[in-house]
Amino acid sequence: MIPAVLLRVDAELGYRWQAWFNDSFEYVQNTVHFTLDPTRASGYSIFLKILEPLHSFAVVTILQHLMGLAVAVMIYALLRHRYRAPAWLATLAAVPVLYDGFEIQLEHLILSDVPLLFLLVLATTMLLWNPEGPSLRTCAAVGLLLGIADCFRAVGLPLLAVFAVFMIIRRVSWRKVAAAIVLCLIPVAAYAGLFDLEHGQFAMSDATGVFLYARVMTFAECSKMHVPDDELALCTTVPPDKRPIAQDYIWTSQTPLDTFSPSKFSPVPDQLAEKFAVQAIEAQPLGYAKAVFNDTWRVFRWKRTIFPNAQTYDEYVFGYHSVPIPAWDNAPGKYGSYAADYVQGNPRTKIVAPFANIIRGYQRYVWVPGTVYGLILLLGAGGILLDWRRLGGDALLPWTISFALIVIPAATAEFDYRYVLPAVPFACLAAVMAFSQETAGGRLVRRLAGQRRRGAVVAAGPEPGASPEPAASPEPAARVSRGISGGAGQPSAPAVGSGDDQGDFTADGT
Repeated sequence: MIPAVLLRVDAELGYRWQAWFNDSFEYVQNTVHFTLDPTRASGYSIFLKILEPLHSFAVVTILQHLMGLAVAVMIYALLRHRYRAPAWLATLAAVPVLYDGFEIQLEHLILSDVPLLFLLVLATTMLLWNPEGPSLRTCAAVGLLLGIADCFRAVGLPLLAVFAVFMIIRRVSWRKVAAAIVLCLIPVAAYAGLFDLEHGQFAMSDATGVFLYARVMTFAECSKMHVPDDELALCTTVPPDKRPIAQDYIWTSQTPLDTFSPSKFSPVPDQLAEKFAVQAIEAQPLGYAKAVFNDTWRVFRWKRTIFPNAQTYDEYVFGYHSVPIPAWDNAPGKYGSYAADYVQGNPRTKIVAPFANIIRGYQRYVWVPGTVYGLILLLGAGGILLDWRRLGGDALLPWTISFALIVIPAATAEFDYRYVLPAVPFACLAAVMAFSQETAGGRLVRRLAGQRRRGAVVAAGPEPGASPEPAASPEPAARVSRGISGGAGQPSAPAVGSGDDQGDFTADGT
């Protein structure tokens, strides 16, 4: 833990006091004049607004670094307390979030991803912490956390379904499930109500249809659809293999959505784009499935490639130069930009050696490749399948969250490297949980380990000079059974291989 803290201290001292991404400036702009962004949920801007009186991005990034450390602590504590994992294994599960160079850089960016990760891990930890099951109050708190998470990023609301289905599978009472759902919907409904007052649509943003339209435009062909007259402007004659990547249909000036006024991020264009996208998916389901698969598969490549473009990729690394404040961030008043207005001073990142050199070199070599993440996800899936009698056990929840965090963006918008980082800790958590002591995977591991130890003893043979042991006299089956169970006076255990989980558990010598 101490080296992880020192790396984050070095990042703060080397890149004072924040790193910038394109979306960062929009979050800050919406914070200063405090409006709800039509393109994305503005929960992060509300978070920045709470901290605005301090006029410091250092406070923001320090809090985000602490959130990253807290995520590691929660993973370790949950595995040790609830699932009795060995200390070294629980530590190993927390290593990616502690030491991944891109994770540290993500915590240093003015972006919503780290608060989202913190809220989701906190909700997961609370739900799974008690071996006897969550209380009604805990379920309500979990729902509230998920609702707040949805206000940070729209992926939070689909995850409510993941939590609810998991609770039903684990036979949590309907009152507790209902409490989680109701408490989740309260902040979501409040936010949507404010958005309706400001933008005229009861929603989290005016971009849901726009992003889904961009997703389908990599394959959609109007000749295979029945397009209404009011949606014909959304068609293109460019062949699918000649089209740009999905995000270009959102942010460039060449998108058909720009034919609408006053902006594509307004209720009418958003609704038309959503209808068009749904028709495209219904008409070309295989094309949609291929597009989602290709973007999801990109997650598991060994090396990161420059995507979607060099400028965006460079903003995900600790660079040699400070990112300039964009011209469109101009603000009225003496400060000249909204970023400068927030800190009431110079908002440019100050790069200071030798601290910057250390963290920049560290990030270049220490990070979790996509292939490793894929293997961790596959390991967890294997343990879940072994525990099929319990429908995957508790590991099903973090594993599904991890998978959803990479598939949902690919299915509704586009791939982005920063969407992968919050998914990795959940995969690590699921992999360890799937082979914990009370699972089929854990029993299999102990059985294999026992066989290896017995094989090693047999291979070694008796010690030189040792007298052979006398042959054991036959004993009644009941006495043998009591010996397996732990001694005389204990109830007899079922035979190994009888199909009873407890029989397998005791036969392993646990």
